[in-house]
Amino acid sequence: MVRLRVALVVLLVLALILAAVWLLQRRLIYFPDRSAPPLAAGAEAVTLRPSDGLELGAWLFRPPSRTPDRRTAVLVAPGNAGNRLGRAPLATALAAQGYTVLLLDYRGYGGNPGRPSEAGLARDADAARAYLVEHAGPRLIYFGESLGAAVATGLATRHPPDTLVLRSPFTDLAAAGREHYPFLPVRWLLRDRFPVRDQIRTITVPTFVLYGTADAVVPPEQSRLVAGDAAGPVRVVAVEGAGHNDDYSRPVVELLRPSS
Repeated sequence: MVRLRVALVVLLVLALILAAVWLLQRRLIYFPDRSAPPLAAGAEAVTLRPSDGLELGAWLFRPPSRTPDRRTAVLVAPGNAGNRLGRAPLATALAAQGYTVLLLDYRGYGGNPGRPSEAGLARDADAARAYLVEHAGPRLIYFGESLGAAVATGLATRHPPDTLVLRSPFTDLAAAGREHYPFLPVRWLLRDRFPVRDQIRTITVPTFVLYGTADAVVPPEQSRLVAGDAAGPVRVVAVEGAGHNDDYSRPVVELLRPSS
């Protein structure tokens, strides 16, 4: 009888833990800086309108005067933390190469309303692309970092870009989560999936995959698996000694530096 009671208590505790993870899991996935950032130098404040009626703040960077306009826009889909202010140096560097750059902040990030989810981020990315098509022309590059790589890949399945650039992509969210919560049935619990590896198999546009060899958040092997499954031409760039949260601006800018 005592053993039965102990077993029931253990099961109850496990059930409570799993229920808490189910209810609060998005707090373990998304880490937004919710504050509205001050406008960065060279940025133009713009508003994106996803299909569910939200209004999202974003920043547009245009090529500086006397810089050749490449007539190509870069949509930057950020990772799961911070806000657009932290990506401003990358946008400035790309604009100096002649690109128009849109820094997307998802719902719930950077002073934006709403709460992040896989479906919500997909709507936000669709709205960002639509804005660029209307205001910057049809030639597009999608650049996504970490979670943003999943967002950019999903967007590419709906609206193929000219080029897809993925920094530190995971194979899917469950695989990434299992690295950090090995004691939980992550694949069974997750609401948001982000199936990058499955989606990349359907994308035929030129794709670049960058990752840090010292990445302790998304294992380099996962990024290599994503690159290996790309349906189109792919180039892999391993940044030696770089961790997940290091600054990848220089290799990204070098990768996208126009040849002429």
